[in-house]
Amino acid sequence: MKKLLIIALLLNCRMVATAQEQLSKKQLADKLFERYEYFKALNLYLPLADKNNSNVQVVERIAGCYRLINDNKNAENWYASAISYEKAADIDLYYYAESLLRNNKLKEAKVQYQAYYAKVNNPEQLRFKVATCDSAAKWMAAPRKEYTVSLEKKINSIYADWGTNYYGEKGIVFTSDRLNGYEDSGKQTDNRTGNGYFKLYSAIKDSVVLLPISTDASKIFNGDYHAGPALFNASADTAWITVTTSVPRSDLPIDKREKGTSHQRLYTRRLMLVMATKTNGVWGNFKNFAYNNIKEYSVSHAALSFNGDALYFTSDMPGGGGKTDIWYCLKQVDGSWSKPVNCGKNINTKDEEAFPVMQGAGTLIYASKGLPGMGGFDIFTAKGGRAEWSVPSNGKFPINSTADDFYMLTKDGATGYFSSNRDGGTGNDDIYTFKYESLPEPVKQIQPPAPAIAGPPKQSFKPEDLRAIIYYDLDKANIRPDAATELDRLVIVLKANPSVKVKLASYTDVRASGTYNIGLSKRRSEAAIAYLVGQGISRGRLSAGWFGKENLVNNCPDRASCTEAEHQLNRRTEIVYDGMAN
Repeated sequence: MKKLLIIALLLNCRMVATAQEQLSKKQLADKLFERYEYFKALNLYLPLADKNNSNVQVVERIAGCYRLINDNKNAENWYASAISYEKAADIDLYYYAESLLRNNKLKEAKVQYQAYYAKVNNPEQLRFKVATCDSAAKWMAAPRKEYTVSLEKKINSIYADWGTNYYGEKGIVFTSDRLNGYEDSGKQTDNRTGNGYFKLYSAIKDSVVLLPISTDASKIFNGDYHAGPALFNASADTAWITVTTSVPRSDLPIDKREKGTSHQRLYTRRLMLVMATKTNGVWGNFKNFAYNNIKEYSVSHAALSFNGDALYFTSDMPGGGGKTDIWYCLKQVDGSWSKPVNCGKNINTKDEEAFPVMQGAGTLIYASKGLPGMGGFDIFTAKGGRAEWSVPSNGKFPINSTADDFYMLTKDGATGYFSSNRDGGTGNDDIYTFKYESLPEPVKQIQPPAPAIAGPPKQSFKPEDLRAIIYYDLDKANIRPDAATELDRLVIVLKANPSVKVKLASYTDVRASGTYNIGLSKRRSEAAIAYLVGQGISRGRLSAGWFGKENLVNNCPDRASCTEAEHQLNRRTEIVYDGMAN
């Protein structure tokens, strides 16, 4: 009897010790999770879930780790397990639905969305999510045939590769967390993913190399920070780089030991913009963007307007309407930037908007989670400028998918790149290429007409249909929303008559010197041409001239004798019929 009692006590002590060991491992895993170190946390959570006595919190955390590192398949499996527990949180249903959607299980996703929104009583958001599933099914069943999408095999790796931007005339730069060089450099990997820290890589022809932007004077690009994406000017000697850094949140006790209480400092991740310039092949002159404020909010993802007078970016700064919004600043005479202005409700929603790219003069390409789409980030385009934009247009499938699709880059609208973590790639995020070809008009089956006397072919337009005048703001060349509307009308006529050519002539008002105004009117012609080319009109069908302050439309010989309204009439581009292409 005594021996049995001793054995029972020993077994009980062993069980208590095992429970304490499991508790301490879970505590450590929880702290790693709170520090965004999901890869390391998983290594502790997974053995605990293998135990027969695993609890719902462990399963939820495993599911959360996979969700936050964009492993949608494992996230789906673990959230399916989590919702089977009686004490599962309501939000598990939502995350389960999201993972089902991202894995193209649309019917199952709708069921889980309905279960979740019934619990939280939000019928409006339920309708939005059901519509998302329905749109995804509809668009995938009837893909846009004018787009051909391919995985960019020369650039992608088994890691995350995304965020392309043009780098000089022949290359691109992109962001990657590939481990190249980390094994031998002694640098730490990112405990969030287990991969490297994001760095910038250049791709020219078949060569992919780490962008040599690191210097001894900039610890940001040498150290354990995420660097990227980046925007470069046309000459590739000025860069706007998004840098991710960590900001302390608070000090919390981890556990009490004999020597006192150990503390863990928790951090939150914030993004900022850093500008750099290259002189004699060496990067330097690193400057923080004037409106960085990492203690309060993030600023990231720079994009410049066609003429460089407006800087667009992503931020969660106060004054926005959602989680993150698209903002802009205007360049001042002294080279500084004006205070940020929100791009407005046509662009921004209550959810996330990010990754702006400017195409030509007046087209914004960006990603949104809050506009009707297919799920995750969808790519949208809008026309306009600053805070005045048309209703955004969804790129639909195959540009978009049920996963995250973002950072669409193109010069002419005909070819380009975008990023996606859709199924079928080689890594976490992948870079895709696209080609756009206008579809031929469908041939109508009609009875042949009666014989007619031969003569010149009939035109489906009148020359006056091709006459247009667009106007500009003072000392600006960007395409305003009213000008975009007029150019869009012209595009319709030009696409219906593919042999027609037009000529553009641009002018200024009488203010500023003659030499300056010649340059300004040239930029206006170039902006209008870039807009038309961006809408699919061949450059060969467009000719242009620029005449400064010549050919005034009113009697305004000097600045003093004219009203602002009269000056406005002279700041224009006139577009007229210019014959037929050979």
